[in-house]
Amino acid sequence: MKIEIWSDVQCPFCYIGKRHLESALNQLKPTETIEIEWKSFQLDPTIPSDLALQNSFTYLATKKGISIEQSISMHENVTQMAAKAGLNYQLEKTIISNSYNAHQLIQLAKTIKKGDEMEEILFDAYFCKGKNIAHLPTLVELGQQIGLTEPEIVTAITTNQFADNINRDIHESQQIGVKGVPFFVFDRKYALSGAQPVEQFVNCIQQLIAEKI
Repeated sequence: MKIEIWSDVQCPFCYIGKRHLESALNQLKPTETIEIEWKSFQLDPTIPSDLALQNSFTYLATKKGISIEQSISMHENVTQMAAKAGLNYQLEKTIISNSYNAHQLIQLAKTIKKGDEMEEILFDAYFCKGKNIAHLPTLVELGQQIGLTEPEIVTAITTNQFADNINRDIHESQQIGVKGVPFFVFDRKYALSGAQPVEQFVNCIQQLIAEKI
């Protein structure tokens, strides 16, 4: 079974959706091999590489023209939803920046079949540890955790080595009608949009397994 996931590292629902999918797979424990491929998607490609070190609260307040207090209140549900999935979001520590470099690192990790591990590390770094995922030294540090070397990380990011891969993923998302992320595609037969409840993932995977029997 192949599961393709369009995602942006700065999307809070993408990390939650990842956990819900993992919970579903742990419940079902399918006997067949599961291949998970992460696809690039940018919610806002116009964000500068460093948006004056704004966090999620100040960024939304500025973008929507609301107060910081209103923005914090709007994020409470997201934080609670993440907590139920076992994630400790620290949104006051997040650093809003362009996610393009992070996508390049994920694409590089995919060449050694460690895209899922890289995605996990980047989500944790951004949402829980307050790391700047556009910052090259930070990406070198994170990429080395899965066995990538500093020279190959620096080369990939500074030369836009995986620009074609990223553009291809984004174009494909447009072709299949992806309007937001996370967007999960199962064996190119079924799709789930958003951080759906674990039960929804279970039902979808069970349906696919039943059809293969």
